[in-house]
Amino acid sequence: MKKVLIFSLAYLPKHVGGAEVSIKEITDRIDDIEFHLICNRFDSSLPREEKIGNVYVHRIGITSKNPSMADLKKFPLAINKPLYQFLTAWCALRLHREHTFDAIWAVMAHATGVPAALFKMAHPEVGYVLNLQEGDPIAYIEHKMIPVWPLFTRAFTKADIIQPLSTFLAKWARARGFKGPIEVIPNAVNVKHFSQEYSETELNAAREKMGKKTGDVFLITTSRLVTKNAVDDVIRAMALLPENVHFAIYGSGPDEDMLKILITKLGLENRVHLLGNLGHTEMPLMLQACDIFIRPSRSEGMGNSFVEAMAAGLPVIATQEGGISDFLFDEKRNPNMPTTGWAVDKDSPNQIAEAIKDIMQRPEKVHEVCATAKRMVIEKYDWNLIAQAMRERVFGKLLNDR
Repeated sequence: MKKVLIFSLAYLPKHVGGAEVSIKEITDRIDDIEFHLICNRFDSSLPREEKIGNVYVHRIGITSKNPSMADLKKFPLAINKPLYQFLTAWCALRLHREHTFDAIWAVMAHATGVPAALFKMAHPEVGYVLNLQEGDPIAYIEHKMIPVWPLFTRAFTKADIIQPLSTFLAKWARARGFKGPIEVIPNAVNVKHFSQEYSETELNAAREKMGKKTGDVFLITTSRLVTKNAVDDVIRAMALLPENVHFAIYGSGPDEDMLKILITKLGLENRVHLLGNLGHTEMPLMLQACDIFIRPSRSEGMGNSFVEAMAAGLPVIATQEGGISDFLFDEKRNPNMPTTGWAVDKDSPNQIAEAIKDIMQRPEKVHEVCATAKRMVIEKYDWNLIAQAMRERVFGKLLNDR
């Protein structure tokens, strides 16, 4: 059986995001490859080694007992990320002596590209796939990587295959000097989970939980509260909308205090609701209890949250920044494509308000667009399809050559 070593900053069961979920969803569906993974441990209660699904997990780094997400950004846990760049390369070389890997798989260039490049330079005979799913602005990412710039460059140029989530990230790979094969394969969504149907009793209970009354229109976002996700622009747009329009914000992050100040400044305390983090299990219910999904991102590698909302049957308002343009097509901006959402320019609260009003005034159009978007998700963004594409178009090519 072929063996693949995965590089990922974090992994299940704690402190994970979309990238880590994608690893689990893909590896669970590929049973003819033995996967190993190196990640930060963070939490001292987690074992140094264990098997999760089809992945043998090897954890390294500094730990504390039951740290929160906020603790990961504080000393001493905050130094795990820079330490990972070099500890992981050493750990990978040690594991290779024991297991003899046929390929390595680095998840996100800025996070794991450096150790992957170091390993590849030591073992050029081992295949190397680089997965790109960065969501931050490219200029910001490249600025952060200046201290290790030569190795960051090699993270791209030493790859045998690059697998970006979007055409936007594929262009970045070429700009970084990669000349080899590129396979654009997006992340997916658990269509069955997000499209499940709920009883009116369940939906009403969810609406009551968030304070939604008859006649209210609820916008919802599931977002990290960071600058790139532009939650502040939606709050500014709320001041331009009728009193029955509310905004439910699920998520946490460094911008939370700033957003609270903005909400108070605009007098929107009764209409903008900061509701904390939302679990994956409860997410489809809360989405379907609302009326419009919105995230006018200033940058985005792909954005699983949009596709999840489409699977749940909500109209989606977004920018077409980065990878969003691969799946969100606007009636006016993309007349030659089937309409799947409402597009706005970044940093445009006025356009956001107009898009919301348009959705409120055109229920028949909304029904048509939501049906089109959901059909697209089912046909293109199902994990079974994505895992098959990874097995055939990435690992198949990489492993068959060795």
